[in-house]
Amino acid sequence: MIPIDSDIALDEAEIEESFIRASGPGGQNVNKVASAVQLRFDIERSPSLSEPVRQRLRRLAGKRATEDGVLVIMAQRFRSQARNREDALDRLVALIRRAAEPPRPRRPTRPTSGSRERRLADKARQAERKRTRGRVEPN
Repeated sequence: MIPIDSDIALDEAEIEESFIRASGPGGQNVNKVASAVQLRFDIERSPSLSEPVRQRLRRLAGKRATEDGVLVIMAQRFRSQARNREDALDRLVALIRRAAEPPRPRRPTRPTSGSRERRLADKARQAERKRTRGRVEPN
C-alpha cells in the first residue's frame, strides 16, 4: 500500500508501470537501456478514491489523463530506471494529495467605500467628457 494521506492509500496493483527508452541524459546507455518510466493509474476504476477526489484529480490531470480516465505520467528526468520510477510515483502521490484537499469555499465580499467612490467619480468624469462632445455652433 502506498500512503497518500490519513484517508487514502493506493494499492500497488492499481498502478501499471512500463519502461521505455528515454531521450536526454544517459551517456552510452541512452540507446540500450529502457530507463524512462510510463506510469498509468486508472482514475475511474480506482476503489481508493472517493468521487469528489476523483473529479478533482481528473480536472488537475488535464492533458495527462486519457479519455478513458487513465492518468499517464512520464518520468525520464534521471539516468537510472529506479530514480525515474521513484520520480513518477512521487508525482502521482503529489497530484492525488492536491486533489484530496477540498477547495476553500468562496466568501462573498463587498467593494470598499473608497473603490465605490472612485468608480462613481470615473463614471461622472466619463459622462462629462461624452456630454461635452458634439456639434460646435458657428458664431
